[in-house]
Amino acid sequence: MAIELLNKWFSMDIGIDLGTATTLVYVRGEGIVLAEPSVVSVDRNTHEVIAVGAEAKRMLGRTPGNIVAVRPMKDGVINDFDMAQEMLRAFINKVKKRRRNIFHPRLRIVIGVPSGITEVEKRAVQEAANQAGAWKVYLIQEPMAAAIGAGMPVTEPTGNMIIDIGGGTTEVAIISLGGIVVSKSVRVAGDEFDMAIASHIKKKYNMIIGERTSEEAKIKIGSADRLPEEKSMIIKGRDLISGLPRSIEIHSDEIREALQDPIMVIVNIVKSTLEMAPPELAADIVDAGITMVGGSSQLRGLDSLIASETDLTVRVTDNPETAVVLGTGKSLDTIEILARYESAKHRF
Repeated sequence: MAIELLNKWFSMDIGIDLGTATTLVYVRGEGIVLAEPSVVSVDRNTHEVIAVGAEAKRMLGRTPGNIVAVRPMKDGVINDFDMAQEMLRAFINKVKKRRRNIFHPRLRIVIGVPSGITEVEKRAVQEAANQAGAWKVYLIQEPMAAAIGAGMPVTEPTGNMIIDIGGGTTEVAIISLGGIVVSKSVRVAGDEFDMAIASHIKKKYNMIIGERTSEEAKIKIGSADRLPEEKSMIIKGRDLISGLPRSIEIHSDEIREALQDPIMVIVNIVKSTLEMAPPELAADIVDAGITMVGGSSQLRGLDSLIASETDLTVRVTDNPETAVVLGTGKSLDTIEILARYESAKHRF
């Protein structure tokens, strides 16, 4: 009992969903303790980090010339190693302060990564976590983590299909017997939706809008399928011709038109994954349907559009934004098995 208490006091097991748009942290025994934007603001001249997370996001598009707000993650992988390291360190320190422990706990971290990333990208994630203070780092593929977090029976001998649409990537996978049988990954997701909206506004209205405005339009009136009642909103930006501030009214049908291309990329990758499914697993998916997770899976009508394109039942899980981090958290229960596997791998 004393040894267990010491291990609990001197160690901390953490699951991290290191997302393009948002980073979530799960602590074993406590649940989700942090959810903040994956943004860092830094002084361009001194390279000093000014703010991280929610505070840094508020600076996006509003910083003076010497301060730049950057996203260290792009398309689900590290785009700026130094800033990713600083961001991870800041988030981990926030979590550690919750313990009010005068000692530095040994950190064992499980991080969700896209299934399509390269070995170089994997090493970058591991090294960033190590540099941020991790003692041991394990990686889990995001589709598997998402399926676990969504409560799907991934260890059963049946086919389970999941679609994870985040900020930078869309992951589609068929899982059976605790492994990924077929998977596809495409770097089209929520960020592409935002860029498509900004491009449409620029082309149609000769007006430039920022990231925050594009995201707001997507959330408030965006849709993938026809709505029962169309919506509209006022957005503000800068006129390309006069250079002056300007506001216009936009409608949900034109946002839907702007999103058509990235949405069809996602629909096509879902179809191609289904075409690769073994017949027995395909039969299981007909019965069980498709589960969608990820923040961008909440786009209105996206589930119904995929359902009509595939003739399958499609549902968005409860709390889709937290499925991956909950999956990494649940995988912490088998961290000892992961540790033995790593030890055996290094011996041979």
